[in-house]
Amino acid sequence: MTDLALRGPLYTLLDDPFLNAAEDCVVYESDGLILTRDGLIRAVGDYSKLKDQLPDGIETRIYPDAILLPGFVDAHIHYPQVEIIGAYGAQLLEWLNTYTFPAEAKFNDPEHARTIADFFIAELLRNGTTSASVFCTSAPPSVDAIFEAAEMRNMLILAGKMMMDRHAPADILDTAGGSYDDSKALIERWHKRGRCLYTVTPRFALTSSPHQLELAGALMREHSDIRLQSHISENRAEVARAAELYPARTNYTDIYHHYGLLDERAIYGHGIHLSEGELRTFHETGARIAHCPTSNFFIGSGLFDIAAAKDAARPVTVALGTDVGGGTSFSMLQTMSEAYKMAQLRGISVTAAQSYYLATLGSAQALGIDDRVGKLQAGYAADIAVLDPQATPLLALRADVAETLDELLFALMICGDDRAIQATFVAGELVYQRDGRP
Repeated sequence: MTDLALRGPLYTLLDDPFLNAAEDCVVYESDGLILTRDGLIRAVGDYSKLKDQLPDGIETRIYPDAILLPGFVDAHIHYPQVEIIGAYGAQLLEWLNTYTFPAEAKFNDPEHARTIADFFIAELLRNGTTSASVFCTSAPPSVDAIFEAAEMRNMLILAGKMMMDRHAPADILDTAGGSYDDSKALIERWHKRGRCLYTVTPRFALTSSPHQLELAGALMREHSDIRLQSHISENRAEVARAAELYPARTNYTDIYHHYGLLDERAIYGHGIHLSEGELRTFHETGARIAHCPTSNFFIGSGLFDIAAAKDAARPVTVALGTDVGGGTSFSMLQTMSEAYKMAQLRGISVTAAQSYYLATLGSAQALGIDDRVGKLQAGYAADIAVLDPQATPLLALRADVAETLDELLFALMICGDDRAIQATFVAGELVYQRDGRP
């Protein structure tokens, strides 16, 4: 790793603006400097105050007209579903059977898994996303492939083998005991290897038997520093089916709680149809929700109520996820845009600061990695996205009339996409550069 300095306007969140005044959460430097060493941020702040710390001969990249942000953190994404983005005309359960399960069966071929994993990681970086929580398939080579691809770029990726032993085609099912053994072996092989982190991954209660959920809970008890990801209450038919399969449980949330799968290490995609009692259980246990608006709109699942989830009386930690391939874009800017629109339909106006929080520090907090990514702060990984407010003619026109920083950032998230990412750095290394320009 080489030392690097980045100069330009910088913006970062230090706390949750849903629960605190924005001015207490946001740090902005109109002429900022980030000094990196060995993949970490050594110092960050006002250029005039830090310029004397610039070592002789250090490589310095200057972005006077851009905005330097912490790299985006995608809290919920399925890399085996890349090929089926935009698949037509189905709601969740039909969508899984028609499109998802056949696509995932291809990952029994390790070569196919490696090809898609390489494409997937490159696409994350092209969109300024430097960390993600990734669902694989039930085939262990699918986990190897994504971690190998991430390791090549020194990315912080959380991932895990899908645990699913019923209600799906035979070619993508495992067994309860087999899923436990496979997960144990993958944990030993990958967890904390470089920046790779393992995540126990039961798909959802519909495709896991009670015994498999018991064994997922055992994995969590046996490994105190691994995470868990799954799905909950995305679709009303799914909620009804969960009640049929687990009649002894009070509600969908109680299924996971019963098997020891609801604590501060667990993050669940969607949570659209959770009751007030279930949200309270999430708050009390510390479990988190990954909000996936492009997917919810596309599959017609419903409107997540972010105001209810973030109620200051019992706030739930909420992250932002693209949910590719039910989600329709790798861009966290586009995902913020759709989250804003979804909130508007519920009569809530989410601010720019709240939106960028969800896509950076908020997602990092939800994934338990906010001690290392999600902020531009000394000691954190030098994972940085460079946003270009002039990336398209429309953005350039909009930027020229923006009167405040919030207005500019808001326009970027509403009108921006992958074209607005000028460069992406991972651990202080340039890993993506738009159009080959310096």
